[in-house]
Amino acid sequence: MGIKISILGCGWLGLPLAKSLLSKGYKVKGSTTSESKLEVLKNAGISPFQIQLEAHQIIGNIEDFLKETDVLVIDIPLGLRRETSTSNEMTFVNKIKTLIPFIEKSGIQKVIFVSSTSVYGDSFPIVEITEETKPNPDTESGKQLVISETLLQSNPNFKTTVIRFGGLLGDDRHPIKFLAGRTNVENPDAPVNMIQREDCIGIIEKILKQVQHDNWGETFNAVAPQHPTRKSYYHKKAEILNLPLPTFAEDSESKGKIISSEKVETILGYSFQKEI
Repeated sequence: MGIKISILGCGWLGLPLAKSLLSKGYKVKGSTTSESKLEVLKNAGISPFQIQLEAHQIIGNIEDFLKETDVLVIDIPLGLRRETSTSNEMTFVNKIKTLIPFIEKSGIQKVIFVSSTSVYGDSFPIVEITEETKPNPDTESGKQLVISETLLQSNPNFKTTVIRFGGLLGDDRHPIKFLAGRTNVENPDAPVNMIQREDCIGIIEKILKQVQHDNWGETFNAVAPQHPTRKSYYHKKAEILNLPLPTFAEDSESKGKIISSEKVETILGYSFQKEI
């Protein structure tokens, strides 16, 4: 295939994505902030780079990391230490602002930005959300993601496709582990919006197959098509894993959202592989 992909952030999603792409014939560079992880990337066949993105500088050889890259995948953690709407630091936004001139200089034409459905916020009454819905974040991370998406997609030097993933699930990662046994959990009737890691990888790979097409620069919501209520879903998962059931606050109206992934299924032709 010969398409060269650089993945900025080989973490929980980025590393298995890189391995999957290698198995399909892509050439992959990957970055990590940890020196000890460089050997892990190298042993997997990934060309390893130690890169630390900071608000006003980049530590590491970002020029070589971006050089001769067909598609840059940005999958870095928000790294916000506190969720406060009064914070003016804009740490994540400043990281993206610092990165953009390097993307411009590299000549990269196509970018994939891993975002989140948190850009929409929750509402009452609960409504269905599509990509046409205007973002209305109610968390600091959601606000910074919206700004970052706009910075990347409005840049005329390259085209950015944004993927807004729902809650990320995998063999080693499930929110019931944090909710088990808790009391007075809010929003029992709110629908869940989640996606398995295998489907995250599958959707990114579907987008990469269209790298030669003109429909780059889209925004996609990506969550599994099942939307059980929080109460029924977490009770079921607790029972399966033999964990204590959480109890929910039943005395207040639930707020939330139903994220539609219809665009992923129709435009990309993607079929979800795993239930949540």
